[in-house]
Amino acid sequence: MPLYITHGKVKNVAVVWLVGRIVLGKETGDLREKVKGLFEEGYTKIILNMEGITLIDSAGLGALVGLYYGAKSRGVSLRLCHLGSKFRDLLHMTKLYTVFDVSETQADALRIFSD
Repeated sequence: MPLYITHGKVKNVAVVWLVGRIVLGKETGDLREKVKGLFEEGYTKIILNMEGITLIDSAGLGALVGLYYGAKSRGVSLRLCHLGSKFRDLLHMTKLYTVFDVSETQADALRIFSD
């Protein structure tokens, strides 16, 4: 299953909905392009809604880490939400849970950004 990416705007926050797999190849490239495009559009708050993600490999994880640090270097806040138990476990095993800003739900992420 390829990665399907859609995005929208809620107030001043860009929300990116991801469905499918974040794996080495076109999927990680498409994700990088989409988020970097949002940086260039001037968004300073971005949520990646991971609810539809069925698989993430090491390349996908690396892409997310790269986007997170790219966002930080531009002064952009990037949050992940709806991780699912497998992805949450992966972040804990790799100790990356402390790197990412994570919210349980999209509503929680939006609430944090509105504070």
